Amino acid sequence: MVKMFIEAAKTSDIAPGGMLGVKLNGVDLAICNYEGRFYAVSRKCGHASAYLERGTLTGYILTCPLHFAQFNITTGEALSGPAPAAPFSKYSDPAASELRTGSLKIYPVKVEDDSIKVEID
Repeated sequence: MVKMFIEAAKTSDIAPGGMLGVKLNGVDLAICNYEGRFYAVSRKCGHASAYLERGTLTGYILTCPLHFAQFNITTGEALSGPAPAAPFSKYSDPAASELRTGSLKIYPVKVEDDSIKVEID
């Protein structure tokens, strides 16, 4: 299969510290802006398929909005597994801390002018 760079967004679409969920050629991605550099990672958390762009990006650490697993967007590495939500949360899952999540797949990104392009196979 031929790999190619496909436009995912414009640089102006994602503020520093922001994220955007996109689908390119059937692949779900979260595009992250870390200090003006753009990174593309798998969009869904491996634990419960939460959309990661709905979480938070603190520096290069992306935190899942559902059970707070954390990932390094520069490497895709899972830094911590899911944590149980607060008891009053509708997402409470007491067993979550015993579960694991895998690392995220990362995708090559290049920026041309105002265009963020991601390499997809």
